[in-house]
Amino acid sequence: MKWVVSLYIWTVGLLSIGILLIIGILISFVLPPRHVDKVIKTGCRICLRLMCVRVEVEGAETVDPDKTLLFMANHVSLFDVPVLEGYIPKFVRAVEADRQFKWPVYGWAVRRFGNIPISRESVHASIKSMSRVGDRLKSGLSMVIMPEGHRTLDGQMRPFKKLPFHLAKEADVEILPIGLSGLFHLKAKKSWHIRPTNVKIRFGSPVSRDIIRKLSVTELRDHVRERIAELVERP
Repeated sequence: MKWVVSLYIWTVGLLSIGILLIIGILISFVLPPRHVDKVIKTGCRICLRLMCVRVEVEGAETVDPDKTLLFMANHVSLFDVPVLEGYIPKFVRAVEADRQFKWPVYGWAVRRFGNIPISRESVHASIKSMSRVGDRLKSGLSMVIMPEGHRTLDGQMRPFKKLPFHLAKEADVEILPIGLSGLFHLKAKKSWHIRPTNVKIRFGSPVSRDIIRKLSVTELRDHVRERIAELVERP
């Protein structure tokens, strides 16, 4: 039975997300990015419902619409992207693995929408990508980063990488932690099974610029990791 359910969700998910991305690409030639983003956000929410994923949102009021923010979240599942895009109440762009930019339709869309590719193999290329992210932040565009770099294999958070926190100190913007819960049960990294379930996205209070300036890169990394861990619900 689980194969039947998974096959249904994969079919509905790929079709609905594919259609959404194609629509997004087409309208991006006639509408400004912020208007396109509203369409994509609504579409992500609809796609998740069609895939039997119910999303609960907590703490969205902590997101200041007038501030430039660096969002950081735990990395759990393929579904992290539509959940974050659908429910962050702000226009944001994201950092994604460069291999994803080579995927048909999805890769064309995220490149067109302005997401930034980052290499997992080259430190030099990663630094260049982070420099681009820093430029976006300094221009007033909020960004999303998952500082683990890879999805979890066992449901527990991996160690955080230091590079995003060098970026945070350089860009001098607040970090807003996000905890994602329930997504590992929905779809684990090495499993093709998808289980209809409830997931939660919890927004924490921002890490102030004063704290970011005061802490070392290592201290800031550990502080933010603790803050995100507090937002993640244990199964």
